Amino acid sequence: MESKEISATYEAALERSKKIEADIQLHPERYKVLTGDRPTGRLHIGHYFGSLQNRVRLQNMGVPTCILIADYQVLTDHEAFSEISQNTKQLVIDYLAAGIKPSDKVIIYPHSYIPEANQLMLPFLTLVSSSELERNPTVKEEISKSELSTVNAGMLTYPIHQACDILYCKGTVVPVGKDQLPHIELTQKIARRFNKKFCKNMEPIFPEPSALLSKTPSILGLDGSQKMSKSRGNAIMLCASEDETASLIKKAKTDTERHITYDPVNRPEVANLLMLISLCTDEDPAAIAERIGDGGGGLLKKTLTEALNEKLRPLRAERVRLEASPDYIRSVLMDGVKRAREMAVATLDEVRRAMNMEI
Repeated sequence: MESKEISATYEAALERSKKIEADIQLHPERYKVLTGDRPTGRLHIGHYFGSLQNRVRLQNMGVPTCILIADYQVLTDHEAFSEISQNTKQLVIDYLAAGIKPSDKVIIYPHSYIPEANQLMLPFLTLVSSSELERNPTVKEEISKSELSTVNAGMLTYPIHQACDILYCKGTVVPVGKDQLPHIELTQKIARRFNKKFCKNMEPIFPEPSALLSKTPSILGLDGSQKMSKSRGNAIMLCASEDETASLIKKAKTDTERHITYDPVNRPEVANLLMLISLCTDEDPAAIAERIGDGGGGLLKKTLTEALNEKLRPLRAERVRLEASPDYIRSVLMDGVKRAREMAVATLDEVRRAMNMEI
C-alpha cells in the first residue's frame, strides 16, 4: 500500500474513532469491546498507560468487554510455550490489579479454551486470498521482527485468527494503535464477505468492527529510542518494586544539556521521561520541564521515580494480594471461558445455518 493510501486510511479510521468515542459516552450499551494481549511475559508501564487504563475507563462506562489472552498466537513466533500457563495467570493478575473487574459485562479468557470460536477459522480462510495475507503490512513487520528462519503458516494466518476472536462475540470496537489497523480492515472484509456470500436471504450475522484508536502517545523505552519492550530490556514492569523502579530510571538515557525542556523532536529521550511524569500526574509536560529547569537529568529522573512509584503503589499492593490467591485467578479465567463459549456456540450455530450445514 502506498504511503498516501496508508495516510488516507488512517485519517478515515481516526475520524471514525472520534465519532465512536463521542457516541460511547452517550450509549455504551450499543458497543462491545474486544481487546487483549499475548501471554509472552508480564506487563510493563507501556501497557498500563497505553491500554490497561483505557480498558478500565471503558469498563467503568458500562461498555461490554471481552478481554482475550491470545495464547495460541504465542506459538507463531515464540519458543516460550513452556511459560504460557504462568504468563497467562500473570496477565490476569496485572489486569485485576489495574482495575479490571470481571462481571456480567466483563470477561477474561484464553482463546485456546474456546474451540467454537477457533472453528470459525475454516470458513473465514475461504474468504481471504493468500496474496492478501502476504502483503499485510503488520504481518510483514512481525515476521521481520521475529527473525524467523522459516515463516510458519500460523504467522501468515493469525490475522484471520484475530478476526475469529473479534467476530465470534460480535465485537464492534477494538482499541488498537495505528500499526494494527490492517488487521481491523481485514476483519471488516471477512465480516462483509461472509454476510454477502452466506446471508443473502437473512439478516447479516457479523457486524463490521471499528478501530478505537489510542489517545496515548507511543511510549519509548528507557533507552529513549525504541518502543518499550521487555525483550529489549528497556521496560519497567508493573511488578517491579519501588527500589527496582528507581534503579532502572537512574539508567534511563537523557542528553548532555542540563536545562530541561520539553522538545519531542530534538530531545526525544528527555521528552519521553517528561511524558511519563505527565501520565502519572496529569500535568502538562512543558510545565513539568519548566519546574525542573536547571535541575538537570538528576532531578528529572528523581521526579519520574517519585511520580511513578506513587502512581503504581496501589496496583502493586493489589498484585501482592492477588499473587497469594491462585484459586481465585483460575476461577476468573474459567468463568470467562464458560461465558465466552456460550457466545461462541450461539455464533457457530448461526454460521452453520447460514452455510446450510445443519444436520
